[in-house]
Amino acid sequence: MGKTELLVTVILFNIFFVLFLAAIFIYIRKYQQRKKEYLKEIETKNEMHEKELISTQLEIQQATMQQIGREIHDNIGQKLTLVSLYSQQLLYENKLPEHNQKIQQICKITDQSLQDLRELSKALTDDTLNQKDIVALIKKEIKKIKALKKFKISFKHNFEELDIDYMQKNVLLRIIQEFIQNSIKHAHCKNIFISLNTSDENIWELKINDDGIGFDTKNNLSNGIGLANMKKRTEIIGAEFNLTSEINKGTSIFITLKRNS
Repeated sequence: MGKTELLVTVILFNIFFVLFLAAIFIYIRKYQQRKKEYLKEIETKNEMHEKELISTQLEIQQATMQQIGREIHDNIGQKLTLVSLYSQQLLYENKLPEHNQKIQQICKITDQSLQDLRELSKALTDDTLNQKDIVALIKKEIKKIKALKKFKISFKHNFEELDIDYMQKNVLLRIIQEFIQNSIKHAHCKNIFISLNTSDENIWELKINDDGIGFDTKNNLSNGIGLANMKKRTEIIGAEFNLTSEINKGTSIFITLKRNS
């Protein structure tokens, strides 16, 4: 074999070797890409499954509470009503005048128990989240908080009615409640500002901020259960959660649900 043939052989060998290495590299890249896509698909399916599971749990919880409320009203409530009627009859007939005072106490306790049961039953069977729009729900919550007279609270929105499902209403309302409770307990604020808007990019965007003492967001001690709950709730519905806080300047959260979520 001449030098020329040997040189051609070496060059061809090197070319085939480089092509072989390139093929292996491309195979590894494609394999890694397919693996990444597969893991992403699994993650997406798990997220969807978790959302469906949470949604089902909420529906079951709501149905269970309503059933308990109806049982309290129809069963225990009716029995207490009979007790109240029999007690009042004893007073009216005056067959036990020496025990009238005790019978009056029984009547009073029974009537109070009936009232408490009716309120509990009403709370358990309340379908407000489904029946009312989110603006009315937030205003109702604000009205209860204003009655405490601890600070001023304002609410603004740029729509008349927002068509969102039960789960989104639940998340929005619970986050607002959680933020307000944290402000009451820790922030020592004078004002809380709430805004809920819609835009071309977002189905809705919720912003809540206070003018309280704030906290160091880098301090792990500040990331308590309340904050974790708010983050988890936003993740369940596919929303984005952002929190900022500065010492002596207050705390703010901004949550958005994009239209492609």
